[in-house]
Amino acid sequence: MEMYKEIRKMRLENLSQRQIAKNLHISRNTVKKYWDGDSVPWERKGYSRDAAILTEDIIRFVRSCLETDETVRFRKQHHTAKRIYDRLVYECNFTGGESTIRRLVQDLRNKTAEPFVPLAFPPGDAMQVDWGEATVYLNDAKTVINLFCAKMCYSSAPFVLAYHRQNEESFLDAFVHTFQYFGGVPKHVIFDNGKVAVKDGFGANANKQAGYTALAAHYGFEAVFCNPASGNEKGLVEGLVGYIRRNVCVPIPRVKNIEELNVKLKEKCYEYLSHQIRGKEENVGIMLREEQKALFMLPGYAFDPAKRSTARVDRFSTIRFDTNNYSVPCEYCGKQVSIKAKPEAVEIYSEGKLVASHCRCFEKKKTVYDLKHYLSLLGRKGRSILYARPVQNNLPAYFLDWLSKQDITAKEVTELLQRCMEEGCDVVMAKIPLQQRSRVIKDLVYVQPVDLNVYDYFLHKKAGDI
Repeated sequence: MEMYKEIRKMRLENLSQRQIAKNLHISRNTVKKYWDGDSVPWERKGYSRDAAILTEDIIRFVRSCLETDETVRFRKQHHTAKRIYDRLVYECNFTGGESTIRRLVQDLRNKTAEPFVPLAFPPGDAMQVDWGEATVYLNDAKTVINLFCAKMCYSSAPFVLAYHRQNEESFLDAFVHTFQYFGGVPKHVIFDNGKVAVKDGFGANANKQAGYTALAAHYGFEAVFCNPASGNEKGLVEGLVGYIRRNVCVPIPRVKNIEELNVKLKEKCYEYLSHQIRGKEENVGIMLREEQKALFMLPGYAFDPAKRSTARVDRFSTIRFDTNNYSVPCEYCGKQVSIKAKPEAVEIYSEGKLVASHCRCFEKKKTVYDLKHYLSLLGRKGRSILYARPVQNNLPAYFLDWLSKQDITAKEVTELLQRCMEEGCDVVMAKIPLQQRSRVIKDLVYVQPVDLNVYDYFLHKKAGDI
């Protein structure tokens, strides 16, 4: 700025450009630049130069790639700048640099960016829901769990639950808990076109699954589905998925089960109620209390999200559900039973009576045994105890090894197994006297000793020695 001032001052004193440059020890080009006052030092002109290598054909090719992506709308299969450059080299014999194509792609994408309309929802009008994934340690096992995320559109109040699977039972169960948490039901629920909710079609033409239809009818809300590849239509909840990952799942949580993780998630949702969102006059909690006044009242009967089916108990006293087998008490062998599958449990009923309950298995083609279901049968077939799969799958190897060395009856073994189911193997072993722990089965079969010298006699006789 001082240099510009001196140049302008000396010009008014009728000094030549050469003299000014000599006096100020600067280039004559600099003096010429500011001589007439057409340029000023406090304004920087943007530099732009079109690369000569970018012909109309090259630009047209790049634009066609981007237009194809916009038409097809495959989010995970679209042209990157690198892929467009590779195609140009291979298909058009392009000799320019990759950075040139990167700048061109960036410019073209910015020119075609879709503008969004800012939205404002009245209290109780809508809620957005979505699924996300996160990694946690469940009982020290690294596990990918699914997060059901819901957010009220007016107050931005969140609610998040974790499940093992994104199945229909989990989806419907999450809605029941979400409505209970918010204390009411919004008029609209905005979701994408996931198969847990949509049978076929998409957007305004989506056909709901039977379970989601029943849920919407029971709670009285209208299901609204987004257009394909339009995450911006539920942008509030899209941000919630990332917020939970960063604030609850970093560092990776170590929990014993899903229930413990859900406690942590609810605590974070309660904590968020004190958050002040930019542009809102009140915090989330105050706005939620205002929004709750506009929500539909919860029905007196809580919707049951469980999946139901029937099966016949096979000869191994198990039933099959979702490729896995689950045991039932042996007295129901051959009978028809009802199955009630919840998000995290499988319950089995006979004539309306609950006869078995298991933690749901999320693997494929596995069998889940409850040892209590087989104790009466093992008491009658004692010789099969150590080889029975329900025993091997429920008791640790060290206990089975100790049990195999004991001189006890089948009845005593089943009594020990019963105690193991109730108290745990470690507790049962601790209560057994030390002498009894080391007692082994005695060989009750008497084996008469045999004199093998007679075979030497016959061997020598055959050889002619005798």
